Amino acid sequence: MKTAIILASSREQGNTHQLAHLYMEHQTCDLFNLSDYAISAFDYQHRNKNDDFKVLIKTLITYDHLIFATPVYWYAMSAQMKVFVDRLSDLLTIEKTLGRALKGKSCSLLATGEDNKAPECFIAPFNLLANYLGINFTSSFYCCCRKDFIKQEHVNDLKKYLAIDFANITSLK
Repeated sequence: MKTAIILASSREQGNTHQLAHLYMEHQTCDLFNLSDYAISAFDYQHRNKNDDFKVLIKTLITYDHLIFATPVYWYAMSAQMKVFVDRLSDLLTIEKTLGRALKGKSCSLLATGEDNKAPECFIAPFNLLANYLGINFTSSFYCCCRKDFIKQEHVNDLKKYLAIDFANITSLK
């Protein structure tokens, strides 16, 4: 199964970035850091159609499983992830063929934050987005990081999560 991580964080080596790399140590996947792309905010006139969004989404639709990786900012996804998610609206209007290519794929969520667990209001948009686009939302993995990401605190939980998530994903096939 071909997997892509879509990383959206303001800190180059921040907690979410480190979680994504820890994930990659245990699961084969490719990382797409939204900071490496010039993606403009959604607009109804589609004046932004020549930015990097279409190039990126054309690559992402070649993957079977998409992982959204974002820190929790004020109970919501990062600004970079929000812009990316908003641009998925292009797949419902001017890029319908690309949008249809997402149907039947699966996705999950990796997140970090300071709360003991991820707020439901944070996870819900990803689940609802997936449902709307015909993508199977399999699960989410969250790490509480009140200061720095400490790999040893999260590696065993990640391994357990991966075993369960892999079973969820393969059962969709």
